[in-house]
Amino acid sequence: MRLFSLFFALVAAGWAAAVSAQTLAPSAPWVPDLGNGQYKNPVLYADYSDPDVVRVGADYYLTSSSFNMAPGLPILHSKDLVNWTIIGHALPVQPPASRYDHVQPGNGVWAPALRYHAGKFYLYYPDPDLGIFVTTATNPAGPWTAPVCVKAAKGWIDPCPLWDEDGRAYLVHAFAGSRAGIKSVIHVSEMAPNGLSLLGEDKLVFDGHAYHPTIEGPKFYKRHGYYYIFAPGGGVPQGWQVALRSKNVFGPYEDKIVLAQGKSPVNGPHQGAWVDTPDGRQDWFLHFQDQNAYGRVVHLQPMTWQNNWPVMGLDADGDGTGEPVLTYRKPVVPGKVPLAVPATSDEFASGKPGLQWQWQANSQPQWLASSAAAKPGQLALAAVPAPVEAKNLYLVPNLLLQKLPAEHFTATAKLSGQGLAAGDRAGLVVLGMDYATLSLTRQADGRLALTQTTCPQADKGAAETTTASAPPGPSQLLYLRLTVRAGARCQFSYSPDGKLFSPLGPEFVAREGKWVGAKMGLFCLSASAAPAPGYVGIDWWHVAP
Repeated sequence: MRLFSLFFALVAAGWAAAVSAQTLAPSAPWVPDLGNGQYKNPVLYADYSDPDVVRVGADYYLTSSSFNMAPGLPILHSKDLVNWTIIGHALPVQPPASRYDHVQPGNGVWAPALRYHAGKFYLYYPDPDLGIFVTTATNPAGPWTAPVCVKAAKGWIDPCPLWDEDGRAYLVHAFAGSRAGIKSVIHVSEMAPNGLSLLGEDKLVFDGHAYHPTIEGPKFYKRHGYYYIFAPGGGVPQGWQVALRSKNVFGPYEDKIVLAQGKSPVNGPHQGAWVDTPDGRQDWFLHFQDQNAYGRVVHLQPMTWQNNWPVMGLDADGDGTGEPVLTYRKPVVPGKVPLAVPATSDEFASGKPGLQWQWQANSQPQWLASSAAAKPGQLALAAVPAPVEAKNLYLVPNLLLQKLPAEHFTATAKLSGQGLAAGDRAGLVVLGMDYATLSLTRQADGRLALTQTTCPQADKGAAETTTASAPPGPSQLLYLRLTVRAGARCQFSYSPDGKLFSPLGPEFVAREGKWVGAKMGLFCLSASAAPAPGYVGIDWWHVAP
């Protein structure tokens, strides 16, 4: 156990060293801070699914589900709930390695809960096939402890702890119907005060079948003598936010819809976190909205209390159910908060990917070429053979990916193919249950071929199809670009000099992945069954409006 903890800390330190500068907000494709005291939603136009937020002093910290991606459980920081930066990951590698060294679409880390108690951060997360886990830290940027299994159970999801004033502790959770055979119910368990195990049997506290089907994602709070469970009902695309309250932690609980789409364009506003400002005078609610290929983006709603019920968003008709706001005045917090958005661009100054990047499975040392191969300030992706089970890129673990950062943007990479061996292939990918690539392939005669491929129904094991190609050329240096327009319409293009770009191939409409939005990024594969010495060098990756 001591060796595993040391390994966990070393991996966390390695990723912390790879921090790249957060994108300067004025040059980012989406800036929620309007610069006039107001903000626009979403405050995070990226797939930070199932967000939870905690305030500690004047600082806010956010985490989200990460499923099979590694590192997992991203940690973001903000001073005002509008300007966010990535500061680390709580799960640099996902245990057990025998499972998560392989691509597991839709499995792994589901909706987490982040809390601060007795001078320590606690992060609970469910693996729907294995149980409920917790990891802790004194610094939210890490390192975090190796996860401890709080409850081994199949189908338990969406845990959230509550430490009561009398020293007792509790855990609320929901069920995944696909694993447990039941859903739409909320249970509460008493928990050991140290937060590492449960005491006794869990108890049913709310059944949502009649009025709130698929109720899940509960978050636990206490205010003015009431226990509150905030939980979304009605399903992800078109659901609503429910508040449950009771004077007894085990119920019975009253229920009320406190946030719904109404006449707004924001579908399914639910599952998120209640926080207040440092002075305690303002309350806010962060939640996600499902935008298909763009993922579950995060909105910020003003929140008030009426008769000890929360009201989220704006309640124009006074019925206690709010509607999402599109723009609103920013939270009033101490000091001046500079513009910031989570990093997207990367100069690879350290030779490693920044915190905005994730792999499709636990990372392996051989995925990055030796430092001798790459020039300083260059990321060198090694040409790795695809696993036997991969019929296409969908199950390839060494794809280096990040979230789509806005409705429309461009992403450009400067690639050097000089290190590619015969048959090696490297380039850009937009990945979901369908995907497309723009890639360089080293031919037997030494030239580099440039092709676009598409793969509809990649999740079903379909084969790629070459949809366009450019004549092979002698140049070893090329600029590859992805342009994304409204509706997740993607166009690839290329340039020999980084100035004039030529489109290649038809437009591709991105599709979401398993419980996640589409992702974009880089890859390098070997045609050989054995590891080859080939690699691709990436000088930089730039994302712009």
